[in-house]
Order: sequence, then structure tokens, then C-alpha cells
Amino acid sequence: MKYISTRGDAPVLNFEEVLLAGLAADGGLYVPQTLPKYSKEEIASWAGLSYSELAFKIIAPFIAGCVSDDELRVMIDETYAGFDHAAVAPLKELGTNEWVLELFHGPTLAFKDFALQLLGRLMDFILQRRGEKIVILGATSGDTGSAAIEGCRHSDCIDIFVMHPHEKVSEVQRRQMTSIIADNVHNIAITGNFDDCQEMVKDSFADQGFLEGRNLGAVNSINWGRIMSQIVYYFSASIALGGPHREVSFSVPTGNFGDIFAGYIAKQMGLPIKQLIVATNSNDILHRVISNNDMSKSALKHSLSPSMDIMVSSNFERLLFDLYDRDGQAISELLGRFKSQSVSLPAEQVEKLQSIFYSVSVSDEQTCETIESVYRETGYLLDPHTAIGVKAARDKNVDAAVPMITLATAHPVKFPDAIVKAGLRPPVLPDHLSDLFEREEAFEVLDNDLKKVHEFMMSKLS
Repeated sequence: MKYISTRGDAPVLNFEEVLLAGLAADGGLYVPQTLPKYSKEEIASWAGLSYSELAFKIIAPFIAGCVSDDELRVMIDETYAGFDHAAVAPLKELGTNEWVLELFHGPTLAFKDFALQLLGRLMDFILQRRGEKIVILGATSGDTGSAAIEGCRHSDCIDIFVMHPHEKVSEVQRRQMTSIIADNVHNIAITGNFDDCQEMVKDSFADQGFLEGRNLGAVNSINWGRIMSQIVYYFSASIALGGPHREVSFSVPTGNFGDIFAGYIAKQMGLPIKQLIVATNSNDILHRVISNNDMSKSALKHSLSPSMDIMVSSNFERLLFDLYDRDGQAISELLGRFKSQSVSLPAEQVEKLQSIFYSVSVSDEQTCETIESVYRETGYLLDPHTAIGVKAARDKNVDAAVPMITLATAHPVKFPDAIVKAGLRPPVLPDHLSDLFEREEAFEVLDNDLKKVHEFMMSKLS
């Protein structure tokens, strides 16, 4: 399979090259030239497969020609053997045709584990085969960092640097990153917000001269390997509830648009999906552009759902590329303008967008109300991001006869402040994290200054 850039001016690459490149040379994001398509009959034949077996079916075409089937199977099996539930991504019923897809059974208790535990293995395998090393620079709004570190920390081929916004992630999220003490793991707290961190990652890819010959790689969802792995649980959930012979709908709490873009790709591949609902917090640019064609930046707000405190949603570029019929020049021009001003989309693109997605913005107050009411009604405790998804699902469900699945993106233990604010007792850390608050931490607080970040990186690499 070959991959092309959303901005149309970068080399066509294979999966191995895309995995290690992260961002395209022209500043765009890589997407497959063509997608595998599956009939209802073929999807139905997967009904008896384990999660790992299904993952192999979905992922193998994206990697074809770069990793053998046997090698891929081993990596997938090892990845999901590390999850603490036999189903890997179990469904829990909240009410009639209302479901939660639990994506927090991996080692760092967030959906990022589905992609990043496999991504780390794939990177390590390919780098060892090539006899190369790579420097990973990532930005996190909370969960990507710990999952990326967990996936990469055992590799002799990877040095990983993760930036998070200082004092703008939960304490559990921070400690999950900063308590991993290893020679190849470096945590940086930036005195800014997530968008500042993400911008520095993109600027670093645009000019890698500071690395003095080393290669830079990405673990953010700008890396196609992330999206690819997340497609699987859409198929898994659908099949478990009678798909493909019946449609299902999904509500997805999202800030960077990666998780719901994976659902969009699943639909393009043949999975019958009735609704894809974009659930945002008060940082609502995705909701505004979908509902009102308002693609304008506003001041980033610190919310009870910090993993979604994002204003510039990187993966939205991949969707725009499709909306503009894969016209890379048009995307480059649009996003060039968006850097310095508000933009709106032409009527044709808005019509396409609104035919695919529904959207809702949910306040902190509504988030707490949803956490409290769902717990009172069912005894089920939602984390704040999942609560936003449940609220959006209930607000935008157009057909009660179709199963509505909200993606539960993180374990509630990671966000005790929101649970307490909802009037409930926060859950206890699981056994493997029970001593988290006693562990030593290691991180550097740096100004929102790219030069200082680069100097810090080189001091550690040298």
C-alpha cells in the first residue's frame, strides 16, 4: 500500500517510510492512496474472531509489503495480551440500545494504548531491521504521552521526548508520564497549552537541522499508524451488536479528530454506520465548523476534560482532504490562511461534512451532571470525556432502534477532580498503579520557546 500527503507536494511512501516519517515533508499528513473495501458478507465472517485476530484482518492491508504476516501477528498478539480484559474492548450496556465501548483496559488506562502499544513494537522492529535509531518528539494533552512512553521505553532504537502543557493535565496523567525513569525517556512541561506543544512538534518536523543528522519521528495521531490501529474497535463493536447486518452509531469524545477519523475510515471501508457524532467540550472548534461553518480559533479553555483541550485539530486536515476531493493544493492554501485568520468552507464541502457528522459541545457543568445522573441511574462511573460522549449521544440520536455506542476513552480514575465535582467518590487506582503517588518523578519545565526545547533535546541526546 502507498501513502500520499494531504498537501500534495511530498513523496509517495510505503507504510514503513510513513511510520518513521510521521509528518510529510510538505507539512501535510499521510493517508492511504486507496482503502481496502469489505462486503457485508466478509465482515460477517469475522464474527467469531478474537480481538487480535480481527485486528490482524483490518491492519494487515495497511502494512502489506513492509512486515510479514507472521511478524505482524506476533506483535498484535503481544500488544493486546497486555490488556486486562479478555475482550480487550468490551461493551457495557447503559440502557436500551445505549452502549459504552470501554477502551481503557490497556496499561495506561486510555484508548491511546490500542495504537501506541502496537506502534512502539512496529517502530522498534523496523528500526532494528534497518539498523537505525530515531528521536521521537510528541505533544500530549494528557493520555498520548504515557501510552507513547509505555510503548517506546524498552526500545534501544528510540529516544522519546514528550511535551505536555504545564499544570494543565490531571495529576494521574502527569505522573503516569513523569514517573517512568529511563535513559531514553524525557518529559517536558511547557508553560503554554496543548496547541503550543503541537505547533512546536510541527515546526520541528519542518526544520530538523537542530538534530544534527538524527531523524525525527512522531507518535501523535499525525502518524498514520495511530489511525490504522483505532479502526479495529469500530468493527469489533459493530460485529458484537449484530453488524454488519444492522447499522450502529458512534458518539466519540474528540479534540484532535483522530479517534473519530478512524470511525470515518471504518465507514469508508464498508462498515454500516448510521451516525458519527463529534462530542467536544467548551473548546468547540470542531462543533462550530460542523454546525455553523465557523472555523475560527478562540482562546483555549482549561476544562474538566483536559485531553480535549485542543483548538487546532490536526486530523481534521485528513477529512478536509477528502471533502476537497483530495486536492492537496486547496488544502495547503486553506490551512495556510487558517494559521493567521478565521476561514469558512465552500457550500459544497459544508454539505458533505454535515452529511457525515453530527456534533455537540458540552460544558463542564453538563459533564458533571451526566456523570452524576448516569451513576445514579446505572451505577456506572464515567470519566469526563466519556460523559461528554454520552451527553452528545443522547442529544443527537436520530433513531432509537439503532444501537448507539459511546467510546469510553479513559478510566475515570485518571480524572478524580471531575468525579468529585460531580458529587461522587473518585475510584481507587488499579493494582499496577497503586503506588503512583509515591513514585519519583522526572520532568523539565520549559518556556513556550522552540529554541529552548531543541537545546534541551540536544543536551540529552549528546
